[in-house]
Amino acid sequence: MKKSNNTIYQTQLETPLGIMIAGATAEGICLLEFTERKILDAQWASLRRLLKATVEEGNHPHFSLLQQELDAYFAGNLHTFSVPLHLPGTDFQQAVWQLLLTVPYGDVRSYKQQATLLQRPYAVHAVGHANGMNRISIVVPCHRIVAGNGDLTGYGGGIWRKEWLLAHESRHQKKVETIG
Repeated sequence: MKKSNNTIYQTQLETPLGIMIAGATAEGICLLEFTERKILDAQWASLRRLLKATVEEGNHPHFSLLQQELDAYFAGNLHTFSVPLHLPGTDFQQAVWQLLLTVPYGDVRSYKQQATLLQRPYAVHAVGHANGMNRISIVVPCHRIVAGNGDLTGYGGGIWRKEWLLAHESRHQKKVETIG
């Protein structure tokens, strides 16, 4: 078997909501999840397969910007992340994740609204599934997507974290700062 030249570096980051696992490639952050995410092992396996990469514990320059930006976000001073992202997935998943990046800080959209914006109004469940496959919590803000009736559903980090993140963004919506 040919040895891979691709490496995903892995580290742990502390946040007010618990420890998160981060993964980074030369291209950008490819994973940011809470440690108790049920599908975390499957996400790592998917990344290794998609990127034909090995995973190593270690530091990467993207981690320091990510930690700075997370600290500023949790302080209520950052609304948009600038850390480079690496989002391997299907074309549809990538379209859903790119659309997530357009949901304004402190705002919410429904899965139906997301599907409509993608010009796939009947693909609500597919949009929900792609949201669930998002590997970069908080930075790719899938927590801003809610059920059509406004209920908080489907957040891999736990509904209590989704509720906390939305309340946090609502409280800090007027403060703006950029890092970098």
